[in-house]
Amino acid sequence: MKRIDTKATDTLIGASTICEGKIMSEASLRIEGQLNGDIECAGDITIGENAVVQSNIHARDVIVAGKVKGNIHTKGKLIVTSSGVLVGNIDVRSFIIHDGGIFQGSSAMSLASATERGSGGKVIDAKAHKQQKTEQQAASGGN
Repeated sequence: MKRIDTKATDTLIGASTICEGKIMSEASLRIEGQLNGDIECAGDITIGENAVVQSNIHARDVIVAGKVKGNIHTKGKLIVTSSGVLVGNIDVRSFIIHDGGIFQGSSAMSLASATERGSGGKVIDAKAHKQQKTEQQAASGGN
C-alpha cells in the first residue's frame, strides 16, 4: 500500500468512505473513496487510483488517477494518469494525459488573463522594457 503524504493534503476522504454532498475547501484535498457532489477547492485535488467521483470540480490543479464523471475547471493544470478515467468536459490552462489514461469529453484551454501576462499578451521583463524605451528615445532624438 502506498503511503499518503499528509503534509501535502489538508483533507483526505479515505478508501472506505462514501461522501455525498458539496465540498468547499481552501486547502488541498485527496479522495481515495467515493464522492457524489460538486467540489470547489482553492488548492489542489488528487483523485486516487481506486476513487470513484461523480462531481463537477473547480480547483487550482487536479490529478486524476481514478474514475471521474463530471466537468473539471482548473486555474492551472489537469493531469490524467495512466490509471485515470475522466468522462466530462474540461476548461483548464494546461492538460496532460499519460499513456493509458482515458479522457472522453470536450476541452477548452484558458490563457492567463492580461493582467497576469502584461499588456498586449506579452510577458513584461522590466529590464528589457527599460532598455527598449531608452533605445526608442535615442532613435527619436531623445524626447
